[in-house]
Amino acid sequence: MHGFELELLPVTHPGVEQKATWLKIRQSRPDYVFLWGWGVMNSTALKEAVATGYPREKMYGVWWSGAEPDVKDVVAGAKGYNALAMQHGAEPNSKIAQDILKMVHDKGQGTGPRDEVGQVLYMRGLSAAMLAVEGVRRAQERFGKGKVMTGEQARWGYENLALDQKTLDALGFAGVMRPVSTSCADHMGAAWARIHTWDGAKWNFTSDWLQADMQIINPMVKQAADKYAGEKKLTRRPASDCQS
Repeated sequence: MHGFELELLPVTHPGVEQKATWLKIRQSRPDYVFLWGWGVMNSTALKEAVATGYPREKMYGVWWSGAEPDVKDVVAGAKGYNALAMQHGAEPNSKIAQDILKMVHDKGQGTGPRDEVGQVLYMRGLSAAMLAVEGVRRAQERFGKGKVMTGEQARWGYENLALDQKTLDALGFAGVMRPVSTSCADHMGAAWARIHTWDGAKWNFTSDWLQADMQIINPMVKQAADKYAGEKKLTRRPASDCQS
């Protein structure tokens, strides 16, 4: 569709031995390498790229191949490496990260390393925590402010998130996330991501927000969901259940 010729090179878990794979890469000299990696496989791949002389700027990683632990063992050797960042890139200068440093770490109440605040995995966890709180808050708007929510009520809140830019700004997440609006039929609520690039010491965003092609993805999701529902003998929720 986009003019690429794809060559798939499997790596045996956990991925600490990749010499044969990178020998193939050195021989075929692909225009780009897309790293669909996890854990130690990522740093190993970057080390092998250095050893074989493959340009790191031509390497792109999936979103779980682009955090600080993936490059910390390579550091300057990983300079130029690119990876996908979803709604949680490294944002040490964001208001929410600065507030945590000021209100928690500066008061000696931090429970983790101070220098991890604002890093990719930290912001990922922080974003997840925010969504957890905002889902309950959304449920309370409908079922009773200040009340303890039941599981069903909380589910309604998560299925009806309405985080516009004004709300995200107020929460300190300006520049961290795009607006998210979920529904019973769309639990994801957004299909945007950015590219960030390792400069040898830190991640920097190097692209604008990019949107996934849902005309390709939605049919794949439906097919997988239908197969799963059939195998597990699950009954699909009726459309009326999705009315807010």
